Amino acid sequence: MANSKTLVILAIFCILLMHELKSSAEAEQIDCKLKCGYRCSKTSRQKMCMRACNTCCQRCNCVPPGTSGNTHVCPCYANMKTHGGKLKCP
Repeated sequence: MANSKTLVILAIFCILLMHELKSSAEAEQIDCKLKCGYRCSKTSRQKMCMRACNTCCQRCNCVPPGTSGNTHVCPCYANMKTHGGKLKCP
């Protein structure tokens, strides 16, 4: 009897914890349009850069600073590849 009560309490605690983690992650979303706008500001292919950057930003919630390089700041962004094995994120 005590085991079932413990399991119920543990399950409720886990659900509350997951809800809190989800809420805090949503609150910290960065402005991908703004960050990618700057990241792609010096490229000759603005639309393609913005599309790729926004996809990467949505998935990783991170865009490296500057207009190029600095990918060590966002490992997820730096390691994302296309189906052809090329780097996806500008």
